[in-house]
Amino acid sequence: MKIEFIGGAQTVTGSQHLLHINGKKILLECGLFQGRRSETYDKNKNFKFNPAEIDAMILSHAHIDHSGNIPNLVSKGFNGLIYATSATVDLCQIMLRDSAHLQEKDIEWVNKKRKKKNESEIEPLYTLEDVEKAIEQFVGVQYNRAIDLYLGIRFTFRDAGHILGSAGVFLEIEESDGRKINFGFSGDIGRPDSPVIKSPDVLRDLDVLIMESTYGNRLHSPAEEVEEDFSSTINEVINDGGKVIIPAFAVGRTQTIVYMLHKLFDQNRIPEVPIYVDSPMAVDATAVFRSHPECLDRETGRIFLEEGTDPFGFGRLKYIKKTEESKELNDKKGPMIIISASGMAEGGRILHHLKNNIGDPKNLILFVGYAAEHTLARRIMDENEKVNIFGEEYKVKAKIKKMDYFSGHADQKELLDYLRLNQQNKLKSIFLVHGEEDMVLPFREKLLEKGFNNVQFPASGEIINI
Repeated sequence: MKIEFIGGAQTVTGSQHLLHINGKKILLECGLFQGRRSETYDKNKNFKFNPAEIDAMILSHAHIDHSGNIPNLVSKGFNGLIYATSATVDLCQIMLRDSAHLQEKDIEWVNKKRKKKNESEIEPLYTLEDVEKAIEQFVGVQYNRAIDLYLGIRFTFRDAGHILGSAGVFLEIEESDGRKINFGFSGDIGRPDSPVIKSPDVLRDLDVLIMESTYGNRLHSPAEEVEEDFSSTINEVINDGGKVIIPAFAVGRTQTIVYMLHKLFDQNRIPEVPIYVDSPMAVDATAVFRSHPECLDRETGRIFLEEGTDPFGFGRLKYIKKTEESKELNDKKGPMIIISASGMAEGGRILHHLKNNIGDPKNLILFVGYAAEHTLARRIMDENEKVNIFGEEYKVKAKIKKMDYFSGHADQKELLDYLRLNQQNKLKSIFLVHGEEDMVLPFREKLLEKGFNNVQFPASGEIINI
């Protein structure tokens, strides 16, 4: 067996890991690289392997940095099955269609600029037609159900607690020479006791593990502190007559924010101001949450099933799908709260809200999750005085705040806890992925201190024999 690390290696985007087992090629993830368009387009367009040679694909969850390049993979010749949980399949139908729409719109804008420079036009990474073809290759699999993929290769999904339908992958491998390997891929690891969805189900008794490390050098704030900070932050802006603009991923983060706002509103800890979720994908994704109560945590499930209350809907909240209604928000005066995608501000309606509100010191841009290098969200977080939006420069005068608690990623302590059911002498190799150097290297040192001896931080293109 060997592992080929392609994307999500020494970075948090473009997750792709290729397993070579018993003559089969199995792809874990097929995500989009995100960041500077000039750097990511070619990376996304051209694979470092022949898609037609891939036998099967296993997908941990629906986020675009893990699933977003699947239609391109299919268009270039991959015709195998894509295994994911049922909730992930449902979410991918929404997210990949939305991604295709954004690809086409983005390339339309790029080609207008290229035409002015007498440069040749470029094509979108994929089209809606490519998405529809890809969706036909998805197979929904239940948690904790072992699937015999090929001779000597069996896998089982465990709940990763990251977003609805997210999974860690446990592979039981028997090589042609009789050697047995318990192999784990964590996917993105969620947080214990996080609102809305269940806590992570850890992978155990492993020989080899590919493990995410997004927040390997960070500790999140306790939940009770976050609620107080969140409510006081909102109250301060609202009392000044400002707007709270929250860039949030349409899947997972938006539902968590809505859930907390609902709770704070019911407790009279925030005022009765209009709250808008301005994201067609978030509206559709929330409907998927409602249709999968089996994935929700005990409290959220109880609210749904026993009380008959919708935790994702309340009096002051309005979901917006129509473009006209979204545009009308630009003319509305504060105070109000607007939640819009995408979380890294690399596309979607959030760009319009940032453009229209980033120049007003009464407003707050509130970031509630991770932003990769070179994304607009990261540039704003890094306190750049000016940022480029839709090709124009805007001064950053609004208040900027980050609240990492809402991230769906485990922190350092939680990542260490994830390994609690694995013996150091049995778990012979850990490969840290989905993290940047400043987060991963300190986490690697922690693992070495714990007695895990072979902890590697592989680079893109690295091939390792197991």
